[in-house]
Amino acid sequence: MNSVQALVWIVVACVAGGVLSVLLAALLSLGATAARVPLLVSFAVGALLGAVFLEILPYAFEQASSIQAVTGTMLGGILAFFVLEKLVLWRHCHVKDCEAHDPHDGGHDHFRSGSLILIGDTFHNFVDGILIAAAFLADFQLGLVASLAIITHEIPQELSNFVILLHSGFSRRKALLYNLLSGLAMVLGGVIGYGALTPLTSLVPSLVAIAAASMLYVAVADLIPGLHRRAGLMSTVHQTLLIGLGVASIWIVGRLAGH
Repeated sequence: MNSVQALVWIVVACVAGGVLSVLLAALLSLGATAARVPLLVSFAVGALLGAVFLEILPYAFEQASSIQAVTGTMLGGILAFFVLEKLVLWRHCHVKDCEAHDPHDGGHDHFRSGSLILIGDTFHNFVDGILIAAAFLADFQLGLVASLAIITHEIPQELSNFVILLHSGFSRRKALLYNLLSGLAMVLGGVIGYGALTPLTSLVPSLVAIAAASMLYVAVADLIPGLHRRAGLMSTVHQTLLIGLGVASIWIVGRLAGH
């Protein structure tokens, strides 16, 4: 795959993850219920975990100078994401009664909560764009898998963000507009990542390891705890099946892209 083809795939993946996911989330929000969001989140968990352990880490281990270099980079990435989340620069909410951004806590803070979500989501989308660029520049198959994992994660995230913005006092039109503008940050990140990483190919393995760290952190530290709020037997069965389906989707995409 030449550089022009790589750029095209990067832009397409970033548009799908940053723009189309917002439009789909807005459509789903018309009939969103508390029971539906966790179903989407369960699939996203499986896709993220599948991408990390079936595709991204094996590739990183092959390309890096040592396994310790990969695991050390991942450890640093996880700690960095923890700090960023603590600073409210990066916070994902996947249920509308999230403790960090509960729109029902303190009525006069509703608009502020929505604004914080937009700031954090814009930063997150920009970073995701850079990670998509790094994955495609490293390997076409890796780019497809990483993009699918990010896109499946974006849909439930944007759905929950959209619902929170509505509860924060934004009109449906403004919520859609601001979410779309936030989503465009992914395209910007992808283009900037492509331009910056092309002459610095030695950085790609490290960024791939950071991509794995970000996906693992989001799945384990953010999404899975939200699923534990539904502890019933049937909820657990549904979540487990959808997580398995998410993992299987990554495996299938990886096999198809590898032929």
